[in-house]
Amino acid sequence: MKPEQRLKTRELRQQGLSIKTIAKIVGVSSGSVSKWTRDIELSPEQVKTLEQQNPAINGQMLGAKARSDNARATRLSFQEEGKIKAKEGNKLHQSGCMLYWGEGNKSKNSCGLVNSDVNVLKLYIRFLRECFNVNNNDIIIKMNCYTNNGLSFNQIEDYWLKELDLDRSSLRKGQENNKPRSVTNAVRHNKLPYGMCTVLVHSTHIVQHIFGAIQEYGGFNNNYMLM
Repeated sequence: MKPEQRLKTRELRQQGLSIKTIAKIVGVSSGSVSKWTRDIELSPEQVKTLEQQNPAINGQMLGAKARSDNARATRLSFQEEGKIKAKEGNKLHQSGCMLYWGEGNKSKNSCGLVNSDVNVLKLYIRFLRECFNVNNNDIIIKMNCYTNNGLSFNQIEDYWLKELDLDRSSLRKGQENNKPRSVTNAVRHNKLPYGMCTVLVHSTHIVQHIFGAIQEYGGFNNNYMLM
């Protein structure tokens, strides 16, 4: 290779041209261009320009943006649905949405609620069943509890399953703390013997509906948790 070809190659690369473009201009292989310019670091602006010129990368970026825009539009439509529902004055719907606003996990695509009060979770599940036709196969529960109060982990699970009218297929692995009482904070003894239970449903539709309803009930409009 002529020295002037290598020099020209480096000059073009420093200007931000792609390896294939440089190879065509100088008349050498892409491998030679890559070898001669591997130590040249492009600026962020140059990298961005090259990405935009690359059909494959540009297509991927456009596709990702389109999918993101479509998903956002779908979430927005679910929120609008929730706002309309909130105007009907359904007390159970209002109670469930307000409960989720205060205690829910605020995820984009799932609606989970954690509590130690079985009556709170009963109300939440009733809300899911009656307002969204959620069936038992869609409900997931898991426990977080201590087992130094005379109850086994299975007994605690059975308690929640019975109270919430669910079967063991709804269970997911929970968190069990069975340290000896002497090691555990004394305040925990006989406190929350059944621990905390999480009730979770994976549904973008439901959670975004709830977010829309919260805005209507709360009297504000800021596309809550839409992004």
